Amino acid sequence: MDTLALLQGVRFIDSFFPSGGYAFSSGLEAAVHGKAVRDGKEFARYVEDVLRNRLSRREAIAVAVAHRAVTSGKLSAALTIDGELDAMKIGRESRLASRQMGRQVIRVAAEQFEGDAVLQQFHARVEEGRTPGHLPVSVGLTLAACGWSREETVAAYLYQTAVGFVSAAMKLLPIGQREGQRLLEKWSPLLTELSRNTTKKSVMVSWSPVQDIYGMQHAWLESRLFRS
Repeated sequence: MDTLALLQGVRFIDSFFPSGGYAFSSGLEAAVHGKAVRDGKEFARYVEDVLRNRLSRREAIAVAVAHRAVTSGKLSAALTIDGELDAMKIGRESRLASRQMGRQVIRVAAEQFEGDAVLQQFHARVEEGRTPGHLPVSVGLTLAACGWSREETVAAYLYQTAVGFVSAAMKLLPIGQREGQRLLEKWSPLLTELSRNTTKKSVMVSWSPVQDIYGMQHAWLESRLFRS
């Protein structure tokens, strides 16, 4: 990868980027409250299940389709996948979280890549309220505009999500920074495998009942650290 492309893109997946991701646990907080996740081992199984059975089958595909929209110069694919993803996110909190973070990404990206027609058109649709602007779609468009490959872009999205889970777990479970880093290293081969196998021709499926239930239960917790 070109060094400039790397530096332009990594900013958007860095925890320093102001997407607001630190405020969301993606249902993990409710899972901890429900004692489904009590320690590092159970947390690792929970995240690996999310990666294999939800993210790789839904969000990762949206990333790949959005990436292709930029490289092909056709906005329609990004708009279609954005609408489908919105319909598949049945939990209100997770749906709104994805929209919020995605809009932050696409707004900053639109300022940086003024010459990318597809990205600019998508940003305009988001601002007009004509498309939700979900995070996977915004990341796919943005990193494609940076010059990242499809596989690199999908891997970056999955890694960013895994980091978000680890960050939330460190506040909810007896997990320290060293264990968090160990888990991220452990998941690296899985993230590589999933990103390699994700293509724009894959069909999104929406079947993550356990995580969806915890995501919806989160709104009813008496006390919460996270917004989702």
